[in-house]
Amino acid sequence: MQTQNIKNEAYRLLEDLPENATWEDLMYRIYVRQAIEAGMEDSEAGRTMSIKEVREKFGLQG
Repeated sequence: MQTQNIKNEAYRLLEDLPENATWEDLMYRIYVRQAIEAGMEDSEAGRTMSIKEVREKFGLQG
């Protein structure tokens, strides 16, 4: 994401916080946003596994 877009999104996150928000609330929203973007980038780059592959890798029933 470009720097200007990051700044705009950060402002949006701040504006959407309730008045009684804590630093932890802000940090959580930033973390979730970053995690979603990283996941989207991985998906677009083909760095994902199917549920079946994950279950097989970890020996899970399903």
